[in-house]
Amino acid sequence: MVTSVNAANLASPDLFINRELSLLEFNRRVLEQAKGTDVPLLERLRFLCISGSNLDEFFEIRVSGLKQQEALGATQRGPDNLSPTEQLQRIATLAHELVDEQYRVLNDVLFPLLNAEGIRFLRRSQWNAAQEEWLADFFHRELAPILTPIGLDPAHPFPRIINKNLTFIVTLEGKDAFGRLSGMAVVQAPRALPRVVRLAQDLAEHPYDFVFLSSIIHAHVDELFPGMRAVGCYQFRATRNSDLFVDEEAVEDLKIALEGELPSRRFGDAVRLELADDCPREVGQFLTDEFELLPEDVYYCNGPVNLMRLNAIPDLVDRPDLKYPGFTPGVPRRIQTAPDVFAAIRARDILLHHPFHSFAPVLDFLRSAARDPDVLSIRQTLYRTGADSSVVEALIEAAANGKEVLVVIELRARFDEAANIELANDLQEAGAQVVYGIVGYKTHAKMLMVIRRENGELRRYVHLSTGNYHASTARLYTDYGLLTCDPDLSADVASMFQQLTAMGRAGQLNKMLQSPFTLHETMLAHIEAEIAHAKAGRPSGVVAKMNQLIEEDVIRALYRASQAGVRVRLVVRGICSLRPGIKGVSENIDVRSIVGRFLEHARIFVFENGGQPNVYLSSADWMGRNFFSRVEACFPIEDKRIRKAVLQEGIDPYLDDNTQAWVLKSDGSYERAERGTGDRRCAQEELLDKLTR
Repeated sequence: MVTSVNAANLASPDLFINRELSLLEFNRRVLEQAKGTDVPLLERLRFLCISGSNLDEFFEIRVSGLKQQEALGATQRGPDNLSPTEQLQRIATLAHELVDEQYRVLNDVLFPLLNAEGIRFLRRSQWNAAQEEWLADFFHRELAPILTPIGLDPAHPFPRIINKNLTFIVTLEGKDAFGRLSGMAVVQAPRALPRVVRLAQDLAEHPYDFVFLSSIIHAHVDELFPGMRAVGCYQFRATRNSDLFVDEEAVEDLKIALEGELPSRRFGDAVRLELADDCPREVGQFLTDEFELLPEDVYYCNGPVNLMRLNAIPDLVDRPDLKYPGFTPGVPRRIQTAPDVFAAIRARDILLHHPFHSFAPVLDFLRSAARDPDVLSIRQTLYRTGADSSVVEALIEAAANGKEVLVVIELRARFDEAANIELANDLQEAGAQVVYGIVGYKTHAKMLMVIRRENGELRRYVHLSTGNYHASTARLYTDYGLLTCDPDLSADVASMFQQLTAMGRAGQLNKMLQSPFTLHETMLAHIEAEIAHAKAGRPSGVVAKMNQLIEEDVIRALYRASQAGVRVRLVVRGICSLRPGIKGVSENIDVRSIVGRFLEHARIFVFENGGQPNVYLSSADWMGRNFFSRVEACFPIEDKRIRKAVLQEGIDPYLDDNTQAWVLKSDGSYERAERGTGDRRCAQEELLDKLTR
């Protein structure tokens, strides 16, 4: 454990936690939710699936990037001073431990508990005669016609395996119709096939009996090779580099370039191989060689190689008692009583705290604008919207109604590129103007502006948010949204849209901060101001809530604040590169992470400012990419009533949480917050009680 360091050397690598190792620690906290006895059983299964999905993306993006750096002989190191090779070595150790724990939790904890509730996953040895007959019919009717076994010989080289696709390596004995001796074959399961099959109710011996697709294929794999005998059948999955590369300086149309690049995601370089744990080591070595991987890149799995496929189970099982209780999001009273949404906003700014508050007011705002004859223009940024988006439907309706509709779509929102290209096409066909932001800078700001004619003059109404315009995630992510017609904020939003759609120098904004221009320097200036307040004996302090904290200049500024006696309290859900609790450097800094029912996504920055707090909401984390290579929006909360709500609902409960909170230690590990002798405190539960109906 790091307990002290030269206080004068704030550039010491000992003061920085590696971001990749910190991300693995976050995934460990997610997995801990699958063990939590106070979490409903089917939700525990979901958390296990989320930990698997997170690990997939970690390998697809982070590990693949390190492997590329290693292959290129990159010498540049981060503030922690770990080389790509050193990082990969540490990742391999931690990731293998994490995977082993995932399958231990599945097999030794969750499966027995699910069995006890009548939710069973039947192995082949457990099928009775009637079930075998039904599953055989299912195989012949649904699977065999679309499975394509490929025997491996000089005329049939090892096929290209799609990224993360369930595949089987089959070892064979005997000769085929042409007299060929083929020792092995490959069978890929089409992605359209369900990975878990529910038995017909009249055949099930329990309320919910399921069979894995892999078990069905395994039971009938001989039939794919007539006259031969399958002596072994082992599932595997290859994870590939999924980070898209587009040379934005060299393309004329970013959308066309991305459309051409997307297919490569399916067949990028392999970075991980998952194998059934009963696969013979010589077969495993054959696959390892085929994918050009190292032994440490191979993960033997005691169960399905894709845990995320189990995520369908909670939706297939009608057991509300095994899930989180439902809730109806609240709606601020002023919206309910106002004659229309525009009148409500004119009366006073409105704060929405999702998912405790409904996302419906945002949709109503947009739909009203689409249908109101006095509305002339709608401008919006879109980063992630989801399938069949109500937001996009409203924008299309507005364009059809003759409104001037301008949409800034971020095509490079990771893993949503294809969906965003499709919605861009839909909007353009409807008559909306669509642009793709700024070359070299992702547009991550969340802004919506409506221009309305009122009493012969134009008035701007805006919605600013910490989260995406995505109705589904608004029920799963905690985020803030502000509805306002404040002239200064509205003018700032108009200026930012002007920057995104036209060319010219960035002008000085009235109140808002933005990346890549003013956000970073202003955050640093606020921290330095807190140092000055502390030295002068005035009230000082920094409280910040965000997803990730990585940017080294901000971290060093927080260290200086701690050294000056400023109390720094941080709620960082995921990656945190800052080390708290180091004598002479960060003993005045506390860092906690909240992992619970909802994904903590809001960014809140509070600076005590001598007793007159400055409070900001933002789309940006304190990361280099958010400060320097994205277009981000950060807006002040000046209304005293709303500022109080942000502090009392977005900060205080999270600092007091002793149920879902994890405390970061100086060595980079986390431990659960101590409950002590006080009452149980759970921020998300308290907000559900307070804000929902």
